[in-house]
Amino acid sequence: MPVPNVFGNATASIPLSQLDVNFNTVATLGNASIGLGNTTTTVGNLTLTNVTLSSGTSNMTLGNTAVTIGSATTSVGNLALTNVTITTIQEPANVTATAANATVNMELLNNTILYLTSNATGNFTVNFRGTSTTALNNVMSNNTSVACTVLATQGNTAYYNSVVQVDGNTVTPKWQGGTAPTSGNASSIDSYTYVIIKTGSAAFTVLAAQTKFA
Repeated sequence: MPVPNVFGNATASIPLSQLDVNFNTVATLGNASIGLGNTTTTVGNLTLTNVTLSSGTSNMTLGNTAVTIGSATTSVGNLALTNVTITTIQEPANVTATAANATVNMELLNNTILYLTSNATGNFTVNFRGTSTTALNNVMSNNTSVACTVLATQGNTAYYNSVVQVDGNTVTPKWQGGTAPTSGNASSIDSYTYVIIKTGSAAFTVLAAQTKFA
């Protein structure tokens, strides 16, 4: 900010060169050096505590979410984090008292684990999509991947995942061990794990594995 025209008992402006040299010592704010008579518009590496904004813009964009300073935001999308340490994490799981049969839709925008707690009643197709109205192809970028699990409860007669689809289009997975399963495991929970890799527009590579839990 400019130096006032009157300083102390002076009746006219006083050049900085005539003041004590320490009077014009540069101050450091964040990572910016600020001297009297200068205008500073950008300051970085600054931590503010208990701040009240009386004017100006109080919104910012984080990922694809508009965040208002002072408000609580619990969900942010399309955010890339680098060198992050996570101490506690929870993943959403859909636990539903339904049976594996016909087509099982795995909606990856809602959960990455689907637990079907009723006994399977037939061989089934697993179809991966974003939601019922959003294609996975429109959610994933090229050269990205997602991992997920389908847990199929089995009774005395067991069934298995016979077809894999992405957005309703059949994909031939690469199965662990090189051989696709031809049966389920009776009186157990069959865990199917999938890694879905988007290699291009509507082009996916799926790695799959079946594991018995009993």
